[in-house]
Amino acid sequence: MAHYAASDFDSPEPRVSRQYAWVVFALTFGLLISDYMSRQVLNAVFPLLKMEWQLSDTQLGSLSGVVALMVGLLTIPLSLLADRWGRVKSLTLMALLWSVATLICGLSNNYSEMLGARFLVGIGEAAYGSVGIAVVLSVFPAHMRATITGAFMAGGMFGSVLGMGMGGVLADYFGWRWAFSGMALYGLVLACLYPLIVRESRIAPVVETAPSSKRTRPALRSLYSSRSVVAAYIGSGLQLFVGASMMAWMPSFMNRYYGLDTSKAGFAAAVFVLICGAGMVICGMLSDRLCRHNPEQKITLAVTYCLLSCALLFAGFSLSAGVAQLLLIGLGMFLVTGVTGPAGAMVANLTHAAIHGTAFATLTLVNNLLGLAPGPFVTGLLADRVGLGSALALVPLISIVSAAVFLYARSHYQVDVARVRAGGTAAMCQA
Repeated sequence: MAHYAASDFDSPEPRVSRQYAWVVFALTFGLLISDYMSRQVLNAVFPLLKMEWQLSDTQLGSLSGVVALMVGLLTIPLSLLADRWGRVKSLTLMALLWSVATLICGLSNNYSEMLGARFLVGIGEAAYGSVGIAVVLSVFPAHMRATITGAFMAGGMFGSVLGMGMGGVLADYFGWRWAFSGMALYGLVLACLYPLIVRESRIAPVVETAPSSKRTRPALRSLYSSRSVVAAYIGSGLQLFVGASMMAWMPSFMNRYYGLDTSKAGFAAAVFVLICGAGMVICGMLSDRLCRHNPEQKITLAVTYCLLSCALLFAGFSLSAGVAQLLLIGLGMFLVTGVTGPAGAMVANLTHAAIHGTAFATLTLVNNLLGLAPGPFVTGLLADRVGLGSALALVPLISIVSAAVFLYARSHYQVDVARVRAGGTAAMCQA
């Protein structure tokens, strides 16, 4: 949808070189990887914590879900604060906080201490996704929105791969406490390097696009005033309910149903998450390339991703352990987060350029409250009652609801784009 100029408003062209833009992308992407390494390393040591502390699956799910819950609750206020205080300083402080909190996780002695440390991890990570994507989008042309959004957000998948894979290895050789310590060290090093290279003075002319007082109110209303953008938030959040559940419980699934030890289960799960990340990038690129002359078709693609992932994952987890099951699960994981690029492009195109940071914070809020936070927890509740395999077979049915929400967005998209564009134009005329 990035090519749909009518919905891009008055987005300024980047004022930095393409080379520096990719440096900003690489470092911001690296911190996003650290974010998810710190978040997902817990899943790699689920079996060890369950055994050592005698935890239920519900308690394990809460340790994973509390991070996403804090991200959902704090992403908007902290994103607004970052816009005022400075995005580079804010991103640096966030990374330092989640890295130190991850180190504290490794020092925890019981469930309560671990839950408190994970709470701090969530605070540190709360606004990183929205502030980071706002910085990255600001240094690239508007026509690359779906591709850049999909590629950047895939950092979460790759960070999950590294967190679970490396976490499993460190836990097997040195104990689960060193798994957290290794993730913390990487985050601390990159957090110290980031502000030395990414300078606020270089990106400020691009990202500081706050409108005058007369333009602020109509711009902020575009966060929720159109049916399509609200549907984009909800559809994305519901689909990530499925994706988050798959990522959180895949190491335990491989451990329980395939008899793999912590290290091998972590690596096997990491392969599936890597497939998921590759799908996020490729599906975003396909969205830009295949639908260049018909923006609404991007929404149709999102619906297709939802329904196909649902069918593949349901069928896969319904089978007994074996090659056929793994193949179907892999195909489903490739598509399960494919809506990220199209949904991100919808949000960017249906909101004013001046508030894209807050718009993506709103998207992050809904993603976490509807998807990332409840997904692992609800799956844990189901697993305690019907078994983990059956729970993972039932969870993908949520994708049917997500597909219906995106279909609703498609039926209103053109009208909503016209309305948002007219509102933005009127606001500029009043300024």
